[in-house]
Amino acid sequence: IIEMASGSAALSVVAVAMAAALLALCGSTEAHTQFGAYNKTCPQAEDIVFKEMTAVVAKSPGLAGSLLRLFSVDCFVGGCEGSILLDSTTNNTAEKDSPLNKGLRGYDVIDSIKAKLEAACPGVVSCADVLALAARDSVRITKGPYIPVPTGREDGNRSSAADVTPNTPKPDASITGLITFFGKFNLTAKDLAVLSGAHTIGKAHCSAFSTRLYNFTASNNISDPTLDANYTATLRGQCAAGDLATLVDLDPNSGTTFDLGYYRGVAASMGLLSTDGALLLNEDTRAYVTCQANATAPAEFFADFAASFINMSKIGVLSHHKGQIRRHCSAVNPLSASSQAPVTMGAHAAVLLASSFVSIVALALVL
Repeated sequence: IIEMASGSAALSVVAVAMAAALLALCGSTEAHTQFGAYNKTCPQAEDIVFKEMTAVVAKSPGLAGSLLRLFSVDCFVGGCEGSILLDSTTNNTAEKDSPLNKGLRGYDVIDSIKAKLEAACPGVVSCADVLALAARDSVRITKGPYIPVPTGREDGNRSSAADVTPNTPKPDASITGLITFFGKFNLTAKDLAVLSGAHTIGKAHCSAFSTRLYNFTASNNISDPTLDANYTATLRGQCAAGDLATLVDLDPNSGTTFDLGYYRGVAASMGLLSTDGALLLNEDTRAYVTCQANATAPAEFFADFAASFINMSKIGVLSHHKGQIRRHCSAVNPLSASSQAPVTMGAHAAVLLASSFVSIVALALVL
């Protein structure tokens, strides 16, 4: 009995050690990013993105909000790995062609910036990072905060329109549904209120909110009573019934400047989207909206937005050769011996193996 106990103890020690090693391996395969990932391999990368974005926003101010939205859509559907940028193929309908994404803009901007980066540093900067940096610079250029975004993302090689609906909040989502959705990505109710502040720049198609203006209660010509009446009248003047194409500022106060105008609008019942107005229906999100609406300076919002943006930018990141560096953002790289990533143990496989050894530990302890 003593010998068996001794043997069991030894087995336990070995099993624990092996399980610990495998769990450590799991940790080592976790995706990560770092500040200044291209400092040595492409030191001019972030300057190139900023220069190009400055020119883009100067010519088309509305694209700042569009690129910010494009990045958030990418992150919430499959992670921040550039899948939203991939084109559909003969055998696959990509995310960008989902009906829910047909209003997205800015793909050509990312392609143009990527071309400049490829000319300077071929095969170095991922499309996922181009999109992250372009979104970051959209905020900075429109007088928002500078956000020290970590880089080093790799690009995914899969994009499916079928993934969009399950990973996109419904246009009429309740505040409870929105908080639950954000919670799936370890984002809080505060993150929801803060990131909604991105609507201080950019535009939305009439189709995104027309139900708030016409036939809201299935009765002819009845509008959403939670919208300010004068604002409703203004919106009806911009969006006739059935108009799906016209673009309207998300922030009626200052739609091209990253400031507190959005929160002041929402607090005054002038949140354009149903999800904007929903922020007033939860104690925590309403408190944040009210605080920022009454603030005399944007310092707190700017600091909060930078933190929440960075949190979002880490969702589902690929690294450690789990992805690739696309040469063209709209298509995966062609397969070739030189383009194949080194074979590594994926985190999922490592977790399964580690679980097996944890089972051995449990068995050894029983023995």
